Amino acid sequence: MPDKVYIFDTTLRDGEQCPGASLEEAEKLEVAHQLARLNVDIIEAGFPIASPGDFRAVQKIAKQIKGPVIAGLARALKADIDTAFDAVKSNPRPRIHVFLATSKIHMQYKLQKAEGEVLRQAVESVTYAKKKVSDVEFSPEDAARSDRDFLCRVIEAVIDAGATTVNIPDTVGYAFPYEFGDLIRTIRERVPNIHKAVISVHCHDDLGLSVANSLAAVANGARQVECTINGIGERAGNASMEEIVMAIHTRKDVFKDLYTGVKTQEFCKTSRLVSTLTGFIVPPNKAIVGQNAFSHESGIHQDGVLKYVRTYEIMRPEDVGFGESRLVLGKHSGRHAFTVRLKQLGMELSKEEIDRAFERFKKTADKKKEIYDEDLFALVEDELVSIPEIFLLSEVKVETGSEITPVATVKVKAHGKVVEAKAKGSGPVDACCKAVDKVTKLHGELVDYALHGVTGGKDAMGEVTMRVRAKGKMVTGRGASTDVIVASAKAYVNAVNKLIHQQARQGTALAHP
Repeated sequence: MPDKVYIFDTTLRDGEQCPGASLEEAEKLEVAHQLARLNVDIIEAGFPIASPGDFRAVQKIAKQIKGPVIAGLARALKADIDTAFDAVKSNPRPRIHVFLATSKIHMQYKLQKAEGEVLRQAVESVTYAKKKVSDVEFSPEDAARSDRDFLCRVIEAVIDAGATTVNIPDTVGYAFPYEFGDLIRTIRERVPNIHKAVISVHCHDDLGLSVANSLAAVANGARQVECTINGIGERAGNASMEEIVMAIHTRKDVFKDLYTGVKTQEFCKTSRLVSTLTGFIVPPNKAIVGQNAFSHESGIHQDGVLKYVRTYEIMRPEDVGFGESRLVLGKHSGRHAFTVRLKQLGMELSKEEIDRAFERFKKTADKKKEIYDEDLFALVEDELVSIPEIFLLSEVKVETGSEITPVATVKVKAHGKVVEAKAKGSGPVDACCKAVDKVTKLHGELVDYALHGVTGGKDAMGEVTMRVRAKGKMVTGRGASTDVIVASAKAYVNAVNKLIHQQARQGTALAHP
């Protein structure tokens, strides 16, 4: 029979302990609602005794969130357990999560207790919590560095005391996957009553091994994984939920008959929510939910993906709510991806035309990190169509300020003569365009406007790209200058020349979407 791996989310407890990631009560509740939509099995809503605010947040989550188990963390102390119970008791499925350190270094320097005292306190706290709720989890903190004989004795004793889940934390991210997998296997073999409890794991990422350790534990019999969205958490963070779930989902050859109940299509939405509320930006190369997770720039990869997507994608982007794969055109891109994108934009070119356009594309890609669609329009039009400069911008003057209406004066050379025009506008760029309109009599509509810095520094060269529509035609104009207003005026005049040229060609212009 298929065997379920329970997903225990601790974004709102351990994740919030990440420096700078503190959430307000309303924000924690919003995340909890989204975690319920994600269909996680357990939400550790917080550490109720830590502060009055944390208590109120856990209490609200317990009252409002239905479906997942709602857990509150507690030290192995009666006051902590009482407070945790008061916070979660209104939920139909409350859990109290008790923890106490068992490693020699923690017992000696933090607790200053002997093994016998720690064992007795662990049993007493679980027994006390069990009188309040039926679902009690116990964590021997720093289990990965604990003496195995002592650890097994503690686990056996807390299960006898009523613990239904025993969590094995790699609290400081010290273990290697083979060690941690062996630890879980040892617990299964040496704790006689282990069948009465679910083995859980909680791994930190100090050595970048939290996900690997969690998966090694699952492979060796753990059936609950404690993790966070985006892997946020104390110090270097926790195991990333989306990576663990998708590894189990994707590698059925390794995790035979194992499954989670997580609705993976909600991952990207949940990731963005947590990122927005905590202010922690998800790195572009983050697995599963990073911006580049399903993006391809290399020509070899793009060619493979276009021929058969599984050549370079081991999961479908829509399965994690990503949308679709993205072919990023840049200096590593190949002719295949370039040609496909031109066709998608409605530009059907001959082989010779594609060759010339691709050569110019490569030169441009060496200067820009990413080539946008408007760049492709401009590249193709500039390369394949000889655009006569009917109008040539020779001078721009603008009067503008916070308290005055912008006024632009332009001088445009047309048919060998320089014509001057002045116009007001809602802004300096609008004023320039209207002044140019007075000379050209075209009256174009500015549909889109983009400014890119070509160089760095205070005297950076700015490149303006604008989409302009007039009389049913759409073109892309481009202009560059150290003055943004001048660059904008140049781009607009460039667009006007293209529009006039298209009209002269009478419908033979490149198609635009």
